Amino acid sequence: MSQATIQYLVLDRCDPACNMARYYVLSIEPSLFGDATLIREWGRLGQPGRRRIELYENQSRAMEALETWLQRKQRRGYVLRGG
Repeated sequence: MSQATIQYLVLDRCDPACNMARYYVLSIEPSLFGDATLIREWGRLGQPGRRRIELYENQSRAMEALETWLQRKQRRGYVLRGG
């Protein structure tokens, strides 16, 4: 993957009938040691959520993981915010 790819994604899943309003954020950031990190944040809209940081040896591995999580969340009904 090139450096020009999107490295920050926000997904939403809202269903008023089920009182569901959730968000999921995927981002890639460099670590202090030069590795790439995939940061996943999730929770209910308007509330503090949870965060998990996963380390990868390079940017391309982190992008593969981001794409895998994106596909997984889209299958669950999450849609990209703003598009």
